[in-house]
Amino acid sequence: MKEHNYYKLYKPYGYLSQFINHQSKRKSKKLLGELHTFTEELMAVGRLDEKSEGLLLLTTNGKFSNYITSTNIEKEYHVMVDGVITPEIIEELKVGVEISVEGKLYKTKPCQAEILTDTSHIIKRFVRDERHGITSWLSITITEGKFRQVRKMTAKVGLPTLRLVRVRIGDYNLDDMKPADVFPINY
Repeated sequence: MKEHNYYKLYKPYGYLSQFINHQSKRKSKKLLGELHTFTEELMAVGRLDEKSEGLLLLTTNGKFSNYITSTNIEKEYHVMVDGVITPEIIEELKVGVEISVEGKLYKTKPCQAEILTDTSHIIKRFVRDERHGITSWLSITITEGKFRQVRKMTAKVGLPTLRLVRVRIGDYNLDDMKPADVFPINY
């Protein structure tokens, strides 16, 4: 029986969640393989878009990948938005909002959402000058993963995402990791 590898990675802002670039229009993009030397069989479990950062799991086990990306596993994001989050907006996010998925309207499943008052665990990174308006943070925990779902959800409630950090996937946490850190995990 083959021995599989499992890692957690803090994907930095500006990197694609892939190791090999197959598209000519993305030749100048930064890839995960530039961060460390990984085995060839390693794959990213799920995705974080180029402008998102945080926890990304890596494995050589396809069954583990399928399990983690299933709707059985919670994914928690800490999100900086443009504007002030109100209790009404939190409730709207919790019950689900209509977003566009592949050109069709889709209502997101109920999720957990709350205002974040302590962001000391989030690595500081310049996003924009304070003179451009108030920003605030919220936590959103979902079990699905539609294309850019969290960004679409916050935009739908009038608070565009300025920064998105995935802090948890199931029982795996970002903890005190720094951008580009990689640690082996047990499964």
